[in-house]
Amino acid sequence: MYIIPAVDILDKKVVRLREGNYDDVTRYDVSLEEMIERYRSIGTELIHIIDLNGAKGDFSNQQYLFDVIKRTDMKIQYGGGIRSIDKVKELTDAGVARVIVGTQAITNPTFLDELAKAMCGGTKCSDQVVIAIDVLDEVIKYSGWMESSPIKLIDYIDRCLHLGFYRFLCTDINKDGKLGGAGVELYKKLLDHSPFIKLIASGGVSSMKDIDELCKIKVESCVVGKAIYEERITIEDVKNWNLKSLISI
Repeated sequence: MYIIPAVDILDKKVVRLREGNYDDVTRYDVSLEEMIERYRSIGTELIHIIDLNGAKGDFSNQQYLFDVIKRTDMKIQYGGGIRSIDKVKELTDAGVARVIVGTQAITNPTFLDELAKAMCGGTKCSDQVVIAIDVLDEVIKYSGWMESSPIKLIDYIDRCLHLGFYRFLCTDINKDGKLGGAGVELYKKLLDHSPFIKLIASGGVSSMKDIDELCKIKVESCVVGKAIYEERITIEDVKNWNLKSLISI
């Protein structure tokens, strides 16, 4: 299992939201460029960048983020405001390693079918497209966690699998931004249903103990943000863990 450091951007600033609430924001006195360089310098290969403006339909950050991404040789897992097949292709053509799709896949009934036709071949979907599933009490949320979907969680996973997508970024909203521990029960339920999915856990990780618990249930990787910013998990912890896990990335 690999630790993927997370950087959330709102109004071009590094932030964290609590439970996805845009009115409950913690801002950090560090730039995106500095965060990328910090992780690059310890040998981290993959970083998770979310455009929180884009997630709610405001694309004022997008050019800034694209410019930063183009200047780094880090592998980027990128999400927030990806609303079209063309945008997915634009990002992958620009060298983004993984593109996260969320809201559009929920609200547009044909989007995933069209994306599968455009992108899938062998393991390509898994490697380049990540399906975001943001969950609050087993209800799928979208549009920056402001809207609820009637689609059942397991049904949605099954549909994605049928189309060839099998890497999922699952955020347990109940845990996100609280540093109260990861949503192990939720992730275990998903993996019990589909043991072969590549599951990226997100939300609530507060210590290396949480990382160990996720590793035990065979989560592929986990996204960690606030715990690193607040030094509950150190840069050295990330470095040492990922050096051991590098072969599986």
